[in-house]
Amino acid sequence: MAHDIRRLAPHDLATMRELNALFACVFEDSASYASAPPDDNYLSRLLGKDSVFALAALRDGSVIGGLVAYELKKFEQARSEIYIYDLAVSAPHRRQGVARALIENLQNLAATRGTWVIYVQADYGDEPAIALYTALGQREEILHFDIPVPPR
Repeated sequence: MAHDIRRLAPHDLATMRELNALFACVFEDSASYASAPPDDNYLSRLLGKDSVFALAALRDGSVIGGLVAYELKKFEQARSEIYIYDLAVSAPHRRQGVARALIENLQNLAATRGTWVIYVQADYGDEPAIALYTALGQREEILHFDIPVPPR
């Protein structure tokens, strides 16, 4: 089945909200993705940033997958990296090339910007994600730490 990949723009608020709902469902994390949704102005400004990539995979006008990524400018060299923060495909549409198409679309966008590399994290035990990322790139073993920010 065919799907379309589209980079979301400031006017794509409804599609971005649909993508966030998909993330909440797939990641089983409604506390992060649905409990305090940002207002339209915030979302529109974020979608308008050149360094923010929100890609939606659409089938028959509905979001079936998507990714959110951020370009990080580096200090050690005049280059940038893109970090895939969220990537999800709804269960009925998995194993149909949707995630790969999303990443390939991001690769094309990155190439036009002269980006050095795209990177993504995967959780231990998430074998489908690990298999996909291994097929597309080089695996590194790292530790990830979340450092809390004290309240003000």
